[in-house]
Amino acid sequence: MSKFARDEACPCHPVSRRTFLADVGMGFTGLALGAMLQRDGIVRASSEPVWTPPTGQPHFSPRAKSVIWLFFSGGYSHLETFDPKPALTTYEGKTFAETPHPNPLESPLHDKRSRSVVPMKRDVFPTIYPMQVGFKKYGQAGVEVTDWWPHLAGCVDDIAFVRNMWTTDNDHAAENQMHTGRHRLDEVQPSLGAWVDYGLGSLNDNLPQYVVIPGAPRADNRPSIGAYYLGTKHTGVPLPLDPKNPLPYGLRAADMLAEEQANEFELIGKLNGLSAVEYPEDEALRARIRSYELAYRMQRAVPEAVNLAEETAETQQAYGLDKPETKMAGERCLAARRLVERGVRFVQVYPSVYGSWDSHTKLKENHTKLCAGVDQPVAALLKDLKQRGLWDDVVVVFCTEFGRTPGVQTTFSNGAKDGRDHHPHGFTIWFAGAGIKAGTVHGATDELGFHAIEPAHYVTDIHATVLHLLGLDGRRLEVPGRKRLEIDFGKPIAEILA
Repeated sequence: MSKFARDEACPCHPVSRRTFLADVGMGFTGLALGAMLQRDGIVRASSEPVWTPPTGQPHFSPRAKSVIWLFFSGGYSHLETFDPKPALTTYEGKTFAETPHPNPLESPLHDKRSRSVVPMKRDVFPTIYPMQVGFKKYGQAGVEVTDWWPHLAGCVDDIAFVRNMWTTDNDHAAENQMHTGRHRLDEVQPSLGAWVDYGLGSLNDNLPQYVVIPGAPRADNRPSIGAYYLGTKHTGVPLPLDPKNPLPYGLRAADMLAEEQANEFELIGKLNGLSAVEYPEDEALRARIRSYELAYRMQRAVPEAVNLAEETAETQQAYGLDKPETKMAGERCLAARRLVERGVRFVQVYPSVYGSWDSHTKLKENHTKLCAGVDQPVAALLKDLKQRGLWDDVVVVFCTEFGRTPGVQTTFSNGAKDGRDHHPHGFTIWFAGAGIKAGTVHGATDELGFHAIEPAHYVTDIHATVLHLLGLDGRRLEVPGRKRLEIDFGKPIAEILA
């Protein structure tokens, strides 16, 4: 029996009817059959609207072209960064119930916004831990920022702070939730970067549209860059910023001439083209063809895009590349600017060592060091975008997976009482750049920094805001057969939009 005549239901070799007819008679059989069926009235054009994939054009007039998504893995403390609470110092050592403020553990919001895989009490430490750093008011709006952010404090008039964020996962899978909108008990969804890549056309065909710096996170947090049912072509592309190997597995072999490689890719392109005609419904094949073509173009484009040595000494110093404590974050933020400058749509940046903001103990020591490492580079990024005329094209998002508990964590065998646990009930993120109402503080947590006060924002409101700025309606990006939940879409945070 011919391989083309195998039953299409056979799991070992599924072949669609269209492919079978394309194989038989070079496709003329299929053309004739279709014409005959339509003539006889058996096949008619459908009156139902036919779903089509995105055209690459925005749904409405965009305010931004690209996104720099700064993610601080591990969960920075909102209380020691951008939402200081002097009441914590006032009532140090007391329980929530012993203060004149409402007990946050008795609030209906506590259970409404909690969803654990295993019931846990980790987020209810009741003994108040004082603030570990002082704070001041900055800018025309008098925005409170702690003393660990001297550079960003000078940028508050360019930033829109959102102090009433919440999520539901009290462990680090909340990172995936921040990027995909879904709790780990639910079906995995594509990440925000993948939706942006899926919905918009390319601004530079020589570079990927969704880049991750410095590379993929650990295995259990891979959903944070994944595309899933949107297709692998929309997954984030890791760039480690290694000047000797800026594109892992993508460089031409040392013993191969450029002309040889060009001839090789030309032949592969012709063979792939033949296969694409023969098997037009093979999405994996199409994705493979595109990846080969993009990888070939990237061999020249990526090394140039991440060549930070091209920048002036003044720019390198502004980002802190000349100091060991700021060099890593500076390189990553500067590379992000260079990529959006060259048309990359979504750059997901991890400015700090992965997971390093997780401060169960030694919070003061941990955050003092980490804030000093990223404060200058991030402030330099904002100033650089302005200086280069990119401010009206790029939106910057500064975020983490959750905040830290107002109470001190006391579950360590060594008796440590100098840290805060994971806290999904209320935390702060901020936006800057294209389409953002600068110098804004939106929302708040309660006096003890525990609950985000209603109306608060679930993480998908961040997604909806970013998509809105890019001219995309998340509902119009839905894929047939992949029904999303209402909460997946979120709502743009109108109060911070210019």
